[in-house]
Amino acid sequence: MSTSPRAGGQPTGGHRTGTPHLRRYDVIVVGAGLSGTLVAKRLGDQGWRVLVLEAGTRTLDTWPGHLDAMNTYYAASAKVPNSPYRANTAAPSPDVLDLVGLPGGGFRANGYLVQNGALPYGSDYLRANGGTVMHWLGLTPRMHPEDFAVRRTFGYGRDWPIGYADLEGHYRAAERELGVAGDAQEQSEAIGLPFPEGYVYPMHRIPRSYIDDVVAAKLDGVPVRESPDAAETTLRVVTTPHARNSVPDARYDGGRGYRPVGAAGLPNYGERCVGNASCVPICPVQAKYNPLKTQATWDSRVTLVTKAVVSRVLADGNGRALGVEYQAYDDPAAPVHTTHTAEADIVVLAAHAIENARLLLVSRLAGHSGQVGRNLMDHPVLLTWGLMRHPVGPFRGPASTSGVESFRTGPARRRRAPFRIEIANWGWSWPASSPGSDVARLLGITGDSGQPRGRGVFGEELRRALGEGIGRQFSLQFELEQEAESRNRVTVDPRHRDRLGNPRPVITYDLSDRLKRGLAAAKAVSDRIFGLLEAEDHTAYGPGPFSPGYFRFEGQDLSFNGAGHGAGTHVMGDSRDSSVVDHWQRCWDHPNLYAVGCGSMPSIGTSNPSLTMAALALRSSEQIHRELTGLHRPVTVRTGGGTGAGDLSPHVPGPAPSPAPARGPSPHSHPHQEVRP
Repeated sequence: MSTSPRAGGQPTGGHRTGTPHLRRYDVIVVGAGLSGTLVAKRLGDQGWRVLVLEAGTRTLDTWPGHLDAMNTYYAASAKVPNSPYRANTAAPSPDVLDLVGLPGGGFRANGYLVQNGALPYGSDYLRANGGTVMHWLGLTPRMHPEDFAVRRTFGYGRDWPIGYADLEGHYRAAERELGVAGDAQEQSEAIGLPFPEGYVYPMHRIPRSYIDDVVAAKLDGVPVRESPDAAETTLRVVTTPHARNSVPDARYDGGRGYRPVGAAGLPNYGERCVGNASCVPICPVQAKYNPLKTQATWDSRVTLVTKAVVSRVLADGNGRALGVEYQAYDDPAAPVHTTHTAEADIVVLAAHAIENARLLLVSRLAGHSGQVGRNLMDHPVLLTWGLMRHPVGPFRGPASTSGVESFRTGPARRRRAPFRIEIANWGWSWPASSPGSDVARLLGITGDSGQPRGRGVFGEELRRALGEGIGRQFSLQFELEQEAESRNRVTVDPRHRDRLGNPRPVITYDLSDRLKRGLAAAKAVSDRIFGLLEAEDHTAYGPGPFSPGYFRFEGQDLSFNGAGHGAGTHVMGDSRDSSVVDHWQRCWDHPNLYAVGCGSMPSIGTSNPSLTMAALALRSSEQIHRELTGLHRPVTVRTGGGTGAGDLSPHVPGPAPSPAPARGPSPHSHPHQEVRP
């Protein structure tokens, strides 16, 4: 027997409708991306009535909808992250194509985000059912314990009110829910990441690419210096964990193993990655995790309402959240809508770091600390590219399967931003839009003065030239940590509104000198790596339409791109005077209002943040369940094996997470200074 508020319910994929079917819910979740989907899953499994309001459409959760997105992607001339997903003027999404570099430097922004910063915030996100994870790459490295205490250890940024040890069990729960393929022993040995003894990922690692093997043969064990006065760093190629279907590991979960989850709407499809090489922006077979897979297992007490743009969070005079106001629309191309309210005991904002901050600002909530919208972070990415001496077989498999993790941790963080290096499998696709740009150049249709228009090559000569060039393409992606800075922020301005009349996000963004030193160090490391590989370096940075992130620093030309890893706009902390949410992601000023997601992260290290975001969502779900149980106790119901009506904590191999982790940083937050992805 277990205590839970309401019996019944089945894992039916939730109740999907255009309007709520109840007057009041136990929980309202704003946003059906990764965090919102996981919170709804855990609470629905406990019998709570959950209303999920999603601003975008839900056409992607059927197989015909997925095929429509594929056709949209095929037809798009620019294969950018949002290209498969149809435009929605009622719930617009920022797009990387919104930014254009200017001839003399600087940039122009034309899209949903209003940009006022010295440098552009270069990332997009997706407002649709499933959220931005619909077009993520699928890399799921954990943060390193060192990343949770950067101010105390290195003197910059913000510390977390919890440590790695407080999240470790939730990391394992997230790795199960997302279906992660990786090698825990390699992660531990090469990066210094703590795992419980004997832990293995649900699936074996994604195999290394041929490019990985070529690079490893030249780099492994070689010491390099990022500058003449820097300490030596030993290079090693390490595979990266993926939320992507691979070969299940029979040792997982005490020998119970793991069954890969197939495509939404066609579950017997996509149970293995088949190397289509379009993970960003869409996996044709859905071997990569997306939240629609979790939504298919939602309890029937979870109600999803799409085309519902939340415009305000409603609160009483005592600071308690009452519910939300939202705008319902039918046609994504028209501004016609009706306004409604929904009520709940607890409200959870899970819309995106920028959208959560915008909603809090518009609602004039959580403002005691003055930190709402501040500390906006991303992972600025430095791209370098060149030609190997021999063909290396690019454009096969996921965009990256391995990286160099040696520069992520250690004393160098005191003077410059740390970085991890992704070894790209897709040639010059990101830095130079290959292979399409190569075809255009050889056909003579680019307008390049060195290749007069109409004087290109064709037929067998074209095929030969493409094969010789594209087959040798090689690039590196340096993903740098951005520290929390109050000046980088999201605000709202009534002069800038969307089609429904809601204030658009106004972004002020820049890079610190410490981060710019990190970019310069990354370029120096790239130079050394290219030398070891005997690669012909074609990297060049300069102003122009395709370089909105160009700038000069200490006499050096540099340029950066966004990684799509928005974070930090409602940071967690141990005081309401200096942070927006506590360690449960609960707003200090409003005891029943949560803001979950990467926006709560006080620092982001160098690891892709989605796995940490998922772990935080699962952790917050436990606290929300405890609070709801306190409001509604006691009702005793039977445990419904397989229906989710049991203990909130998911079945996770190894030690269970503590039900109430300490507020202060874990004593194991930084046991040693080694690296991990």
